[in-house]
Amino acid sequence: MPGEATPPQGVQPLIPERLLDVPSQRLYYLSLGLLLQAIKVFDVLQNIFTSDATTYYGRKWLIVDFAYIATLSRLRIPRLKYSRAVVLLQILSIWFLDGMLFGGISLNLGLRGSSEISSVPSGIPNLPSTPEPFRLSDIFAPLTFGLFSFDTNSKDARLLGQHTVRMSPISTAHFNPHSHTFCLPPVSSAHVLVPILVNNTIPTNVRYSFTPLGSGRVEYLELGTKELKAIEQARVEGLQVVRSKDAGGYDEYDDEDDEETDTGARLQKTQSLLHLRFSKPGTIKLDRVLDSSNVAARLVHPVEVTVVPCPTAQYTDDAVQDVHCAGETSGVDLTIDIRGVPPLSLQWSKDVNGRKEYFLVEGIEDSGHSHTAQEVARARIPQKLRVPLSLSLDALGKHTYSLESVIDGMGNVVHLNDGHHEKITRSLSVLRRPSVSFKACGPGNPTLLLIGSEAPVALTVSNADPVDGPWDIDVRFEPASGDGKRMKPWDKKLQTQENKNDVVLKAGVPGEYVVTGIRGKYCDGDVLAPETCKVVEKATPTAEIEWKRIHECSGDTGVSASLVMHGTPPFQVYYRTQRDAEAPRELFKTFTSSRGELTLQPEHSGHYHYTFVQLSDAYYKKVALDGPSIDQIVHPLAAADFVGGRGRRVVSSCEGVTVGIEVDLRGTPPWNLELQVVGPRSTDALEITDIKTSPTRILVPIPSVIDKEGGTFDVELVSVVDSYGCRRSISVPGVSVNVRRVKPTVKFYSKHGQREITILEDDGADLPLRLTGDGPWKVKYRHIGNSDRLFTAVLKSPNDNIHVTQKGVYEILEVTDSQCPGSVIESESTYTVDWVPRPSARLDPATICTFEPYNRSHILPPICKGQDAHVDLELTGRPPFQIMYNIARNDEAGGTTVLDQPTFSSIQPHTRFQLHTSITGRKYYEVKQIGDSAYPLEKHKNSVIPRSDRLLFEQEVMQRPSAKFKNDNRILFCLNDALTSREAISNDGGVIQLDGTPPFQLALSIRNLAASQVHKETIEVHDKTWTLDLPSYHFTSIGPHQITIESVQDSSHCEQKELHPLRRSIWVDVAESAAITPVDKRVDFCVGDVAQFQLEGTPPWSIGYRINGKSYAQEAKKSPFSLMHQQAGEFTVTSVSQQQKLCKATVTDLQFSVHPLPAAQVGHGKRVFQDIHEGDQAEIVFTLIGEPPFTFTYQRAEPIPKKGGKPGKVLETHTVSGVTTHEYSIFSALEGTWTVTSISDRYCRYPTQPDGVAEKTRR
Repeated sequence: MPGEATPPQGVQPLIPERLLDVPSQRLYYLSLGLLLQAIKVFDVLQNIFTSDATTYYGRKWLIVDFAYIATLSRLRIPRLKYSRAVVLLQILSIWFLDGMLFGGISLNLGLRGSSEISSVPSGIPNLPSTPEPFRLSDIFAPLTFGLFSFDTNSKDARLLGQHTVRMSPISTAHFNPHSHTFCLPPVSSAHVLVPILVNNTIPTNVRYSFTPLGSGRVEYLELGTKELKAIEQARVEGLQVVRSKDAGGYDEYDDEDDEETDTGARLQKTQSLLHLRFSKPGTIKLDRVLDSSNVAARLVHPVEVTVVPCPTAQYTDDAVQDVHCAGETSGVDLTIDIRGVPPLSLQWSKDVNGRKEYFLVEGIEDSGHSHTAQEVARARIPQKLRVPLSLSLDALGKHTYSLESVIDGMGNVVHLNDGHHEKITRSLSVLRRPSVSFKACGPGNPTLLLIGSEAPVALTVSNADPVDGPWDIDVRFEPASGDGKRMKPWDKKLQTQENKNDVVLKAGVPGEYVVTGIRGKYCDGDVLAPETCKVVEKATPTAEIEWKRIHECSGDTGVSASLVMHGTPPFQVYYRTQRDAEAPRELFKTFTSSRGELTLQPEHSGHYHYTFVQLSDAYYKKVALDGPSIDQIVHPLAAADFVGGRGRRVVSSCEGVTVGIEVDLRGTPPWNLELQVVGPRSTDALEITDIKTSPTRILVPIPSVIDKEGGTFDVELVSVVDSYGCRRSISVPGVSVNVRRVKPTVKFYSKHGQREITILEDDGADLPLRLTGDGPWKVKYRHIGNSDRLFTAVLKSPNDNIHVTQKGVYEILEVTDSQCPGSVIESESTYTVDWVPRPSARLDPATICTFEPYNRSHILPPICKGQDAHVDLELTGRPPFQIMYNIARNDEAGGTTVLDQPTFSSIQPHTRFQLHTSITGRKYYEVKQIGDSAYPLEKHKNSVIPRSDRLLFEQEVMQRPSAKFKNDNRILFCLNDALTSREAISNDGGVIQLDGTPPFQLALSIRNLAASQVHKETIEVHDKTWTLDLPSYHFTSIGPHQITIESVQDSSHCEQKELHPLRRSIWVDVAESAAITPVDKRVDFCVGDVAQFQLEGTPPWSIGYRINGKSYAQEAKKSPFSLMHQQAGEFTVTSVSQQQKLCKATVTDLQFSVHPLPAAQVGHGKRVFQDIHEGDQAEIVFTLIGEPPFTFTYQRAEPIPKKGGKPGKVLETHTVSGVTTHEYSIFSALEGTWTVTSISDRYCRYPTQPDGVAEKTRR
């Protein structure tokens, strides 16, 4: 291969490259390794979820992995060839991985002894024990999964093995156990599987005979293990293919597979199924079934099965009309071809519009055949028959005739839904007959035809089936009487559009239209009433018009027209008017009846021309009128009205002797206008002449009485005269004139001449006003401090108020009432608003402090923790006061942290502020908010003092010194020891913790309770922790000593705080050497026994002992001390010490022997399964391990399966005593599983018994 290095001559691969190149060898062998690891993953999962399979899988993969790596080494494939050390490392690594995966190795390798074992006697939990013996086999035994047996101290290792004896049952073979029928489908690859149910045997050879149908020749065939396995493998693969199909895919032959699956699920443990495969019809007879020992199974009758071709049924290919019409008298005949072993039965169904019915035809056979029916059935020869099926079509809709299933004379049932739908189904449609009639037209309801247009005449097809469309409709036309010469009769065929049942005929001439027939795609139809439609022509509208002139004083003022209209109302008359040379205007008027009047009287004079243009009615629009026209010179009558009329107007006058009023005049100028001025007591006439423009402004004089005092008078229009001298009286609403001679005024109201008010900051003030005139008033004012901004208030009462919120001076600028502008009374135009001052606080000037300008803080002198302190505050405001302030301290980040935000109250302006000294550190006090009776805090929560104006003071609180022992653990010293820091002081028992500012002066006292002596000493300590170290003091007597902290001082000179009552002193135990004595005088113990010792001294003790020359140590916290033995051999106690291994004493006369526990095995520790026949006996061998004589107990239980499972019911139990040999045998012809439950030798028993029973046994 290109690019591949040629291996050296000395390391040629085992397989020559001429047979397989090196890269392919690597690829194939590594692929094999990956395949093995994938199978291993599957076995790991199966091992997790399968009980009692760990040993099998572990042994299997130890051997497979070893063989794979060893074979790889022997193949000498380049790049995969390694040294022997690497190969050994690979084997050990893969074995270690197998142990982890299959349970041979646990991550917690507790191979050395622990303080507990599994055989701890009941009632003594957490009992100390000697270490278990360490052996190299303890490491490798789990890895072998039982390949190599090692004696361990586990619970099951001392009673190993079991011997199971089973009776061999009689084997049977049952051909076609469920008496099923079998048939071959009509396909080339079809075959059937006939089952054989075997019991208590595994067949290796099957012999049977085969006789084809219709032939007397017999064939004999034999199948071996290979052929039987191939048939079973093909069957399983076929089942998997069938199950992978969609749920909707159904095959009539699937039922047989489902039945076989169900049968397999119901088999007993000793039963199994095998199958014979046949692809030709015939009769099969089972001759014999042999197992691997050539023992023939007993055949269960019957032993014969016949396989025939499956019956079939389908429609013939005869042509049949698919669509029929309702009312047809002739039926439909179908023909069916049926093939199978007679007599046959056929099930078919009829589905009419979703309603399905089933029918069964039985006994179908060839009556003309030369053989009788019994002979044909006996010969089982299939026949081909043709069966007629007559149908009656008596219902509308879709008819579907389906062949459902066919049954032959053997009982084979075939469901005919194999996908050939056209062969087993015939569908017919029975359609309704269509009908046709005119829509919205008939006798007494003709269709109107407008001149010059076409009238739509609609025909509708009803009771028709959409499948039958489109439909052809025959229509005949007869012209109206009198038009026979101009129009000729005709016949026409109309066709409906697809998916529509209506058709529209465009009628252009009057006459009678008749429907003569209808036919669809398949069926002829009926003509329904109304079958005739008359079309009548509608005449255009006309009008008769008569003009009349309207003449009054000044001449012609207009015209009127009388109209008589012919047509269908409502009518619309269109006419045109033109004045002089102006553009003409088109106008119209609507009339709801045949007669009408139209009056035209223009308001302006001129030459007018009137013409009628068009006429419309309900059917025709804007038909031209050749109506009369008229010309007229119009002089309209004079008229006058006040501008803005349509109601009585009111005009106000604040000054002057006249009032101007606007008047609108109509007619021919110039005009003369006559008015009336109606006062309170008199009426004056006023005439204005030669008015040439309209509208015009007329100055009406105010009556003298009203001009002086003010009041109201009316102006009325009386008459108007135009240029022709025609006078016309006027009746329109007049004008009311309201004359005011007193102007409105405004001022601020004051009491005792004071126009000022004091309010709280957040409150508003209502400034009282006094107003004259008629409301409502509009007042403008300003705040003098902000004179650029003007305020406007709309007031409704003469005693109203202005609402303000800011302090300062407010000034009124102007006033206007509902009619006239007014004046401001200057002397009372201002008002002053002031605020109540807010409360404040400051330090008493006598307070000793230092002011810091940087943060405006007052620094108070430092103070010790817990010492009472205060400052005096001077308050301004209205008592009582409430003061809210912040208390803060420094935090670790360099900032401050708020500790609290309390509030305190004071009724006096000079109050005392209490300082907080309970916590050490720098404290900051900031007055955030002050309230008094005017500004209480609950109503002014958001009104805080600006930060730059707040009162701030601070103080340093120093820590009081204290001292205590870190804990109260007792300290052990031996006699004549010095009180120094050494191993005796452990667990921080002699450590003193100090709080405060170093250096410290620490005073201690040491009290000897036995000698009633007290020793005192003072030490200077420069750190905050100190370990007891007084080398000048020695313990001269045994017993308890108490070390007490008397006092402590630091550099702050603050008084020490109260010492901790429980940590102020510590106890010291001064002891002599420890001692140990056994409670029991026994010299022989068993592994698992407990030895008890009495200890003297102060706990805890440390006991040193030796087992088989190896030394160990054990700690005890109480006396007596118990120790469980887990190693056999010589046990010797060598030493004992107390309290952190102090005051150690040597022991020379305490030793005894520990004997191993006995063990027993059945079948040399293996799981033995032995099958015997009736009359035979089995030998069960017991192996006994220990010191004779032995006593052991065994039991027989119900047999357990080879693959494991729960133990069966115990049938009998026996105890054998006085056995002096290491092997013992018994013989039995009974069925069961033999196991050992207990064993005892000269010294020990396993499993161990409770203490009371054990003592009784020893006696």
